[in-house]
Amino acid sequence: MKVQVIFYSMYGHIYKMAEAIAEGAREVAPGSVQLLQVQELVPEEALERTGAKAARSAFAHIPYANPEQLAEADAIIFGTPTRFGNMCAQMRNFLDQTGGLWAKGALVGKVGSVFVSTATQHGGQETTITSFYNTLIHHGMIIVGVPYSESRLLTMSEISGGSPYGASTLAAGDGSRQPSENETGIARFQGRHVAQIAMKLFG
Repeated sequence: MKVQVIFYSMYGHIYKMAEAIAEGAREVAPGSVQLLQVQELVPEEALERTGAKAARSAFAHIPYANPEQLAEADAIIFGTPTRFGNMCAQMRNFLDQTGGLWAKGALVGKVGSVFVSTATQHGGQETTITSFYNTLIHHGMIIVGVPYSESRLLTMSEISGGSPYGASTLAAGDGSRQPSENETGIARFQGRHVAQIAMKLFG
C-alpha cells in the first residue's frame, strides 16, 4: 500500500502540517508514505520580496510531484493554503495536469483527503476543502475526512483549526502563528485514519 502526501506551502505552515499528516500515516504504513510538493508559480523576485523564499528553504529538499505519480498511490492526501476560500493556484495548476489520468480512470477507487491553512479564523478553511473534493470526486476517488472520534475537533479552550472535512491551521495575517499541538494532533490523526481506510481497501 502506498500513501502520498502532496502539498504546496509558501511560508511553511502547510509543510509542517504535511509532516504531521505523514507521521500519522507512517504509523500504519511505515516505509510506504511519500511526501511531495507541487511546483511554485510565483516569480522569484516576488518570493524574495515577501520573505517566502527564505521560508521555503526549510522544505527545499522535498521532491516535486509529477501528476503521473498519482496513479502509483492507493491514498493521496493533499495540502493547500487557502486563497479566497479556494485552493491555491499552484495546487490548481497541478491538478489541471491530471486530465490524462482522468481519461484513463487511473484514480478511480483511490482514497483522497485534504488539509488546509488560512490566515484568519474564518478564512475559508471548510470551503477550500469541500471545493477541493469536487476535483477528487470527478476522478472517482473515495473521500475520507476526520470523524469526531478525533476528540481534538471538540477543543473549545483555544483557537484551533480542524473540522470533519479535514485538518487545518491558522497562520495569522503576517504568518507569525505556527500550527498548534492541537492542530498537528488532528493532522496526525487524519494521516493515520486515511492510511487505515486505505489498508482495509488495499492492504
